[in-house]
Amino acid sequence: MAAASMVFTDCSSPAARLLQRTTPLLLGTAQNAVVFPRRLLNPPRSLSIHSSSSPSQLSSASIVNEKLEKSDMKLEIVNKRLDGKKVAETIRGEIAEEVLRMKDAIGVVPGLAVILVGDREESATYVSKKKEACEVVEITSFEVHLPENATEQQVLEAISGFNEDPAVHGILVQLPLPRHMDEQNILNAVSIEKDVDGFHPLNIGCLAMRGREPFFVPCTPKGCIELLHRYDIPIKGKRAVVIGRSNIVGMPVALLLQREDATVSIVHSRTKNPEELIKQADIVIAAVGQANMVKGSWVKPGAVVIDVGINPIENKTKRSGFRLVGDVCYKEAKEIASAITPVPGGVGPITIAMLLTNTLISAKRIHNFQ
Repeated sequence: MAAASMVFTDCSSPAARLLQRTTPLLLGTAQNAVVFPRRLLNPPRSLSIHSSSSPSQLSSASIVNEKLEKSDMKLEIVNKRLDGKKVAETIRGEIAEEVLRMKDAIGVVPGLAVILVGDREESATYVSKKKEACEVVEITSFEVHLPENATEQQVLEAISGFNEDPAVHGILVQLPLPRHMDEQNILNAVSIEKDVDGFHPLNIGCLAMRGREPFFVPCTPKGCIELLHRYDIPIKGKRAVVIGRSNIVGMPVALLLQREDATVSIVHSRTKNPEELIKQADIVIAAVGQANMVKGSWVKPGAVVIDVGINPIENKTKRSGFRLVGDVCYKEAKEIASAITPVPGGVGPITIAMLLTNTLISAKRIHNFQ
């Protein structure tokens, strides 16, 4: 990503009142670039910002086309399990090496900023995990924690400050936001060049168009495809079914599968006889948020199943009183599928690894570092 001080936002939004000036932003191919205004927001007045960074002792690695150079050795599927933790560990090692190489070469360390609003325990846990992941790979982390009753203006000011901060290369607004805030307006205020979550509408728009490349791909969908690649599971020519059509997972992962030349169907709440469509799929990606919805009998023998769902269900034997399960009935599907992700330990860890990857890519792009 480039100019740290720039942000794209809707002119009709409340954020527009903060605008001071505009400069052109080009998106798309060089010959058919589309021009959008980039706007500089006012800096924040008073925020509590925490950052952390520490030195690394890892060796360097090379990078090609803004992507980490990966080992030619593919992971072996053991006991039908697609191990997201193992893949994430490998990716973190690659990132850490690149972070050190960048620091040694140009004195720049990638920085990731997270904005958390409110005191939701689940959100705070997610932010903590992201911060820990940054520490492992030596990416500097910044955090702004605002109270539940914070105004939308305060969140916009926090975003503005990070948009302008040259030490910050990626910005993440932890969702969900309090109900009194306009989520779309806030997400649109994040500079597209630092939108490491990939939620900006221009990122999604470019993802949907042939011949266009988004600045960033949303982390969970990107992680699903990365998982298939790391295990050398073919996608081209395969029939894929995506269960769920959310903006965060379902739609982006369907677009990515199409880019990989799969034939893609989307199953949603209005789909009739969904089990019939699912049973035809070579690749199933479940992202619907319903515990154990997909039964083993719905899975085609030999299919690959990626379970994005993470749902708490009551379990009195657990200290917490619940356990986590996916959207797919794991025990049943494992008997039928050739490979399946566990929950937890599947898509979750690799999603955070993709966030770190996007932050590194952003820092390299901003500083024109290869």
